[in-house]
Amino acid sequence: MINNNFCVIMTGGVGSRFWPLSRTEKPKQFLDVLGTGKTLLRQTFERFDSICPASNVYVVTSKEYKDLVAEQLPELGSHQILLEPCRRNTAPCIAYANYKIKEQNENANIIVAPSDHLILKEEEFVRVINEGLQFTRNNQALLTLGIKPGRPETGYGYIQIIENSFDHPEIEKVKTFTEKPDLEMAKVFVDSGEFFWNSGIFIWNLQTISESFQKNLSDVDDLFNKGKGIFGTPKEEEFIEKTYAECRNISIDYGVMEKADNVYVMCADFGWSDLGTWGSLFEHSTKDENNNALVGERIISLDSTNCIVNVSDNKRVVMQGLDNYIVVESDDNILIIKKEEEQRIREIVDMVKDNFGEKYI
Repeated sequence: MINNNFCVIMTGGVGSRFWPLSRTEKPKQFLDVLGTGKTLLRQTFERFDSICPASNVYVVTSKEYKDLVAEQLPELGSHQILLEPCRRNTAPCIAYANYKIKEQNENANIIVAPSDHLILKEEEFVRVINEGLQFTRNNQALLTLGIKPGRPETGYGYIQIIENSFDHPEIEKVKTFTEKPDLEMAKVFVDSGEFFWNSGIFIWNLQTISESFQKNLSDVDDLFNKGKGIFGTPKEEEFIEKTYAECRNISIDYGVMEKADNVYVMCADFGWSDLGTWGSLFEHSTKDENNNALVGERIISLDSTNCIVNVSDNKRVVMQGLDNYIVVESDDNILIIKKEEEQRIREIVDMVKDNFGEKYI
């Protein structure tokens, strides 16, 4: 029996907010940031084991990460690792995957997922995905997964729903998408009960997403449409180089989801976090008796509380009297910063680049 379920894993980000552990040469999705023995990419791939076969999984990544993907996901053939010559955001990434999948199966039902998210309730996640696939199999709909907010978070985008808009206990019509709000607006969103966090996980069938690109993002679709008959041949790499050079930088949210009139959200709770910051990692890490999250075999903590420490196993670290600090060591960099100041890490990365060169970021 042909399995029409496909998965596209997006793994091109550089994860600068996780510096210095996450570096340009090896971003966070290729790291075991949680200390589980598996990288975030590997965990993402295995999460879809029961949903679609490995032969139906495509990973879209930057050219420089080809070997890392192949090493961590040996189940994939080289044709399943789609290499972007430059970063153009999520819409071109998804358009590329759509045309590759179309060469294999025009009846595909597709999940698109980032490679660096945390899912704590794996069984519930699989149930939700299968439910979503059933919905998109039978409806011309673009489905996104929304997470019920547990707090007024300013680091996530929000989805507003039209309540009781669809005859399904978990699926509602989308009213609006809103980018990361300030704290006061986030409080209003949470109190209203109409808003959900945007997980960045999408489900649709190939026909529906293709038509949405043609209608809402035709310039991007036209570029990739020129590759018919080229995908899967030795000419594909040259074609993609040319296409990405001409393609604009645009997200799937802005380019398609915010414009389409057939967008739905499945409201779910499967222990999700996008692990976008050290603070979010701290929230989901195991803590010691003083509420410190410690990764590293040779750490001595004295009179220190509420800290997150991540160091190499061969480094000895002794800290005393720290409260609410981030302490991270990675090869030739050490970062020590207050947790409430971690939004400055991108600024710090720029300073390191300007003062010491790109090889340290």
